[in-house]
Amino acid sequence: MKVILFGATGMVGQGVLRECLLDPEVERVLTVGRKATGQQHAKLRELVHQDFMDFSSVEEELTGYDACFFCLGVSAAGLKEEDYHRVTYDFTLAAAKTLVKRNPGMTFLYVSGTGTDSTEQGRSMWARVKGKTENALMKLPFKDSYMFRPGIIQPLDGIKSQTRAYRVGYAVMAPLTPVLKALFPKLITDTRRVGRAMLQVARHGAPKRLLENPDINSLAQEPLPRGA
Repeated sequence: MKVILFGATGMVGQGVLRECLLDPEVERVLTVGRKATGQQHAKLRELVHQDFMDFSSVEEELTGYDACFFCLGVSAAGLKEEDYHRVTYDFTLAAAKTLVKRNPGMTFLYVSGTGTDSTEQGRSMWARVKGKTENALMKLPFKDSYMFRPGIIQPLDGIKSQTRAYRVGYAVMAPLTPVLKALFPKLITDTRRVGRAMLQVARHGAPKRLLENPDINSLAQEPLPRGA
């Protein structure tokens, strides 16, 4: 399986990249971002691209892939709706429309979040925009498309968020994580589980297109092939 990964320097993307590189059935990984991850691996290639509204200059390099893991995202905190919309909706749809044109047999997997508003009518700005993005993606003629809605994500394997406030929050929460998992098992997942669940769905599909946190954790429990 050949995969494209957007957002590989973010916390979720780092976890997905790790799982892809560990999986012997993933033969090639292309990361796309404004900066490289800096990782070295035989099956990893990095494409640095600055204009996320226009991928016409790199279309050829985005051709020949089976799946896209779209993990690019930004916190809505402190952002105006138009700025959050540009990153969350405009960037995502620009990439997706290019990919579906070049790879009509592709499976597209998008990381959204628990609480996303599919009606696009709610009071929460981030949830409306995420819902609008999900709805637009599911209308594109990919082979399959799936929306992942993780809840609280625990970073594992030395992975850290790029957002300082999140790093502080995770550090504060770390001692409480076992208790939170016991009390709210349906709300918590981790970077390994998200990556493994995405690989399972890219390979085998899923019974529904909107995958909530319990679905992600369940899918992640299915055995994955492991390699060096």
